[in-house]
Amino acid sequence: MNYTNYKKPVLLIGNGVRAAGATSLLVEFAQKTNIPVLTTMNAVDIAQDDLRIGMIGTYGNRWANMILEECDLVISIGARLGLRQIGHKKEWFAPKAKLIRADIDQAELSRNVKDDEEKHLMDAKDFITLLLAEGLPDYTDWKMRCLKVKDLLAKYDNTEGNDAVEAISELLPENPILTIDIGQHQCWCAQSLALKGHQGRIMIGGGYGSMGCGLPYAIGASISTGNGIVYCLTGDGGLQMNIQELETVVREKLPIKIIIFNNKVLGKISEIQHGSYHDRYAQTTATSGYTVPDFEKIAAAYGMRGTTIQSYRELGKYRSWLIDNEACLINMFLDPGTLLIPKIKWETGLIMPLLDEDLKNKVLSLLNF
Repeated sequence: MNYTNYKKPVLLIGNGVRAAGATSLLVEFAQKTNIPVLTTMNAVDIAQDDLRIGMIGTYGNRWANMILEECDLVISIGARLGLRQIGHKKEWFAPKAKLIRADIDQAELSRNVKDDEEKHLMDAKDFITLLLAEGLPDYTDWKMRCLKVKDLLAKYDNTEGNDAVEAISELLPENPILTIDIGQHQCWCAQSLALKGHQGRIMIGGGYGSMGCGLPYAIGASISTGNGIVYCLTGDGGLQMNIQELETVVREKLPIKIIIFNNKVLGKISEIQHGSYHDRYAQTTATSGYTVPDFEKIAAAYGMRGTTIQSYRELGKYRSWLIDNEACLINMFLDPGTLLIPKIKWETGLIMPLLDEDLKNKVLSLLNF
């Protein structure tokens, strides 16, 4: 394929790249060509440090979705391209771009995203090896434009949840292992976790994780790395699903660092009940049948260090807790009304809330040349 015909390509990476053992090859290819790397939620840890631009999809970074809308070539590797990535109207997905798909699953490739897409039924590692041999041009200028767009919009959609995740990112060592439970914080983490190094892991439940997966994931990850340090980012609802496993953590002396995003509501469901059902809450808020315990006292009952903080701004006081070899639990409060934004509106494909017109024009001027 003649890649010189394209000025604005992007790599769209799914978790199939990691499953194929092709992460280091992907990093090599991206650093060699400077093609911007966008990811699905399950693959956010593959493109970190100098490769990190953002995640696409329903709850993706606004800038990543805007870059996808304006690019002229999408090279999708090991990404399923399901509804949460492409939307329910296929014509809205990367409308100006040629699509090349590499996937090992024939069933996925049998479903067309674009009528003229180019398909490769092959292992991600083999496909990236072929790309490395292609002698592609350098796309530094295009990548720098994408990074400028990211900088322009970096704080535009930030909620308290995103700010908390960014604060956690600053406290993490190089190449950490994180396990993420299911809920609002799952999306805040996918949007805003920024790791140092290319070997870190962000284990997100994705297609087969349900609420409560964060702590069991962390236990397995710690044991599999010789009782290594693992950061478990969970919600007040998710932790209560498997809270008894705190006994396993203490008994096995696993240095798991649990940070609870505690907004005292079942956030993602209550948000739907607010936005789509006119505040008819049911078993999601304190007044509708959902409450939370004192997690600090529960940690103490299990013999684990614990503390409660009123804001993510207090996390720095516990920096030493996050790097030593003992388990800990930090119960971090957030405003119960903290929302999960931006979100692609299902009926229209618009990224909500709408972008300020002047800022939108600045973004488009960078992406169109």
